[in-house]
Amino acid sequence: MEFTASQIASFIDGQIIGDESTVITGVSPIENGESGHLSFIAQDRFAHFLDTSKCSVIIVSEKLINKNTYNPTLIVVKDAYLSFQILMNLYQEMQARKEGIETGSSIHETAVIGEKTYIGAFTYVSEKARIGEGSQIYPHVYIGKGVKIGKNCKIDSGARIYDYCIVGDNCVIHSNTVVGGDGFGFQPTAEGFKKIPQLGNVIIEDDVEIGSNCSIDRATIGSTIIGKGTKIDNLIQIAHNVKIGQNNVIAAQAGIAGSTTIGDWNQIGGQVGVVGHIKIGNQVKIQAQSGVNSSVNDKETLYGSPAISYNDYLRNYVHFRNFTEIVKRINNLEDTSKDKTNE
Repeated sequence: MEFTASQIASFIDGQIIGDESTVITGVSPIENGESGHLSFIAQDRFAHFLDTSKCSVIIVSEKLINKNTYNPTLIVVKDAYLSFQILMNLYQEMQARKEGIETGSSIHETAVIGEKTYIGAFTYVSEKARIGEGSQIYPHVYIGKGVKIGKNCKIDSGARIYDYCIVGDNCVIHSNTVVGGDGFGFQPTAEGFKKIPQLGNVIIEDDVEIGSNCSIDRATIGSTIIGKGTKIDNLIQIAHNVKIGQNNVIAAQAGIAGSTTIGDWNQIGGQVGVVGHIKIGNQVKIQAQSGVNSSVNDKETLYGSPAISYNDYLRNYVHFRNFTEIVKRINNLEDTSKDKTNE
């Protein structure tokens, strides 16, 4: 695909220095720039490439501009790294976007399918489901009864979205993830554990991305909620009635037990375990493999199992590593004390 500098600038709200009609046909890293290619410079240590790169067009952070003319055409933005990411996402979307309903898919007559939508072969869309404009539903996806999927979503092959769950706009759900499976609810009785019906749903708000092989359970009553802008890695379990706020990032193999509430802008590391019925505040950082068993205040950083303050953990770990030597020294002090007493 070919683009002019002017077209690129319009995508990222950039200002052009040079020839706005310059055409690019590819992308290069700035260190190995090629004629006809696009690159970017966001850091001072790469600024010398503004004068030496063979790239035809360079996206550059405004703080690095110190003269009026350069050899390549420049697109000046506030943050070149972020603008380049936006541009690459747009390009990927344009390359991959499809339209139409492929042979072999099954769509119930009461389902509502938006314009410019793609539905791949062997996908099943149940009764009264709604799929928004421009969404991409890949082959072998199951969409349950009454499910609502917003605009410009991408649901990868093998994903399952069970009855009455709701997915907002601009969401991505990767392969083999299950949204709306039953929560793990059982009542102990004399005859054994009896299943508690799981009658709620899952609500996924706008701009959420969920990795592959995740399980997000429906609520017993009410909704399990994933807040706007949250990003969930692969292999993650989110239990029934969990409520996750906005713009959280959760790394692989984490597990969050039922009815826990998580605030906004938190960072949860890989293999973290969070018990149920607690509250985690805002801007909390939980280091990998930590076990959280009590509520957490805003802006705390935790580590360990059970998790404690990150700084406390590091201080205590130094003592733990020297524990054998510390015990030996204590024993020596006790022996010395006994000897003095016997004298």
